[in-house]
Amino acid sequence: MSERYEAGMAVRRAVLGDAHVDRAEAAKTPFDAPFQQLITEGAWGTVWADDTISHRDRSLLTLALLAATGNFDEIPMHIRASQNTGATPDEILQAFLHVAVYAGVPKANHAIKLAKETFRDMGIEL
Repeated sequence: MSERYEAGMAVRRAVLGDAHVDRAEAAKTPFDAPFQQLITEGAWGTVWADDTISHRDRSLLTLALLAATGNFDEIPMHIRASQNTGATPDEILQAFLHVAVYAGVPKANHAIKLAKETFRDMGIEL
């Protein structure tokens, strides 16, 4: 694999954790392998691997963007990843409050619901 893929896989593991990445890799098929390579090189090996802003800040941006665009399926994964990125529950709530003002209360409301459920599942009291 390329250097960008290797860098992306290292960042992906650091952010999402080995268990998550191992499950994703085990589920990979020839059909979705090109997609997995694309996100590993592009999202993780290019954007997340850049050190201009911290993983914590990228985590908050990602959560806000997922909520603002209504891409709710990945919010729990990125909430769990916050344990690795250092984004705190209070900071995540602030990101979702930003979403409420700039992208809509219903989107923020749903994101907050998902965050509460995920934090509860993680054993984090809010």
